[in-house]
Amino acid sequence: MAPTTSASGTALDRDQVVRWRAAWAEVMGGFVPGLATLEEIVCRAAETVRGRMPSRVLDLGGGPGVLAERMANRWPGAAVTVMDIDPVLLALTRGAVPDLVRSLDGDLSSPAWATRAGEGYDVVTAVMTLHYLAPPQARAFYDDARRVLSPGGLLVVADLMPDDGVASVMNALDPADGEAAAELAWAQWWSDVAEAASLRPLFAERAAMFQARPPAGFTASASWHVTAARAAGFAEAGLLWRCGRHAALAAVA
Repeated sequence: MAPTTSASGTALDRDQVVRWRAAWAEVMGGFVPGLATLEEIVCRAAETVRGRMPSRVLDLGGGPGVLAERMANRWPGAAVTVMDIDPVLLALTRGAVPDLVRSLDGDLSSPAWATRAGEGYDVVTAVMTLHYLAPPQARAFYDDARRVLSPGGLLVVADLMPDDGVASVMNALDPADGEAAAELAWAQWWSDVAEAASLRPLFAERAAMFQARPPAGFTASASWHVTAARAAGFAEAGLLWRCGRHAALAAVA
């Protein structure tokens, strides 16, 4: 394939971008066992909540746009947007699926992201994203997410949520001994991508951006998330899926 230029002006080799994104999907599968099942459940819930296919979808913290691309392919008529703060990951989205998925830079720690994203979304997803936020920011996130959703729209938040007895649609155990391997694969993925000369300016931008903002490492129980969603005004909130310590909350605006 010929080289492609992302919206950031970075020239990328499309074949390499395809390989990086495929490797990313494998890494994320190591962190979240049962991720493929989660994605299928999310899509079915999105199609069921209103009895039709969604027309506008927003994937928050969507990284290189793997989930966003899958949703765009499943719902060909939908306008799918991925938002992330990481310039490297957004470059991979823009270099791979610029005509399929719209991409926006946005910081979920500030309510400005909701203004930038706009309103009227049928589905908003945030998979392995909220743990980067501090607790007050995570709580505020639910208010912002409800603001961008259209009435009756669906929010899905999947992350580490220790089991505290909240019932879920699916329950399975994921082996904790796979976490070390997942961490190693994560580090190796970033090391491999960092070797690309075309991405070095974006890696420098990324390093400057995250230098003063280390990950919060936020982990809250499933009931905390349910309470936060209901306090934000969601009409319904409960667990959609669980796999060991990972779970997905579904909330209807």
